[in-house]
Amino acid sequence: MTWKTLDDMDLSGKTVLTRVDINVPVEDGHVTDTTRMDRIKPTIDAILKAGGKPVLLAHFGRPKGKVVPEMSLEITRQALSDVLGRDVRFADDCVGDTAEAAVADLEPGDVLLLENTRFHPGEEANDPAFADQLARLGDVFCNDAFSAAHRAHASTEGLAHRLPSCAGRLMEAELKALEAALSEPERPLVAVVGGAKVSTKLDLLGNLLEKVDTIVIGGGMANTFLAAKGIDVGKSLCEHDLADTARAIMAEAEAKGCTLLLPSDVVVAKEFKAGAASQTVPADACPPDAMILDAGPDSIAAVVAAFETAKTLVWNGPLGAFEIPPFNAATDAAAAEAARMTEAGALLSVAGGGDTVAALNGSGAAERFTYVSTAGGAFLEWLEGKTLPGVAALG
Repeated sequence: MTWKTLDDMDLSGKTVLTRVDINVPVEDGHVTDTTRMDRIKPTIDAILKAGGKPVLLAHFGRPKGKVVPEMSLEITRQALSDVLGRDVRFADDCVGDTAEAAVADLEPGDVLLLENTRFHPGEEANDPAFADQLARLGDVFCNDAFSAAHRAHASTEGLAHRLPSCAGRLMEAELKALEAALSEPERPLVAVVGGAKVSTKLDLLGNLLEKVDTIVIGGGMANTFLAAKGIDVGKSLCEHDLADTARAIMAEAEAKGCTLLLPSDVVVAKEFKAGAASQTVPADACPPDAMILDAGPDSIAAVVAAFETAKTLVWNGPLGAFEIPPFNAATDAAAAEAARMTEAGALLSVAGGGDTVAALNGSGAAERFTYVSTAGGAFLEWLEGKTLPGVAALG
């Protein structure tokens, strides 16, 4: 699909309503992680350089259409000012007289942050009247919040139909990375799908079976596939009620020529805690009183071999219980190989999803991937083949 970028827009002297995601963690009144702010800086800098006046629209928390003082975006203003290297103005409403006066008062070089859009019920309802109120504030709409693009809200979808619209730098980078990975990938294409439960990844697996050459199944969901093959997985996390579903997925993969790579050996322990005694056994030899918590060295070697034949890698979910060592070994080893190949120019690697980002950050490999998305739900829905309203509206 096609969409316009900031480079396609005349921004000189224009007020640019810029949808961003600064839903950042806060403790004791202070922002503790500015990653999301860091990522929107290139967009705001580009708007300013082009002579535009950025007016930031964002949500914070889940106030459900009511004013909740603890969820005011004002708490983010100082950290945002520090990241941008300039004082950010703040208006305590995102529509109406207050917002309109704040916008009218802007001078070239100013940045204005408007209050939490979700303080109004019209935001999540994508109410046309509320979208009209927002649209009156600006000349151009720039969506830089891919992480909220799976929501058809007034500030993500409604505005795009009311003003000349484009993608911001972060949105542009995200869409280009995802299109390179799934829409027009260089093959062979390998996907890593991990995590706790098959039930949360059914749509993802269904879409990937149509598109990829190999799927590496990891994490707790691998246990469900092993059990579906008649293997005793002991006390492991396992959705035994999805055995028929797992068998159907395996049959469909075979019919479509897609290789499903399951663990051939596993790391087991009798308790899930740091320092617990563990051992490596064949995948079909888990003791009845133990649980599978990671893939073993033979499995890792098979994953690495799959990577070495690949040109493109899509990764969603860890290969084991990475939060507690030593059950991070498989995830770390596979991530290190993907990062090495990416740096060598042999692999395009795109990863995303909450646990995935945490696991890759923990492995030290995240910064060496081609692209790591922090978008969570939007990233997963894109991989599932779903239309994202906030993206479709830009087309």
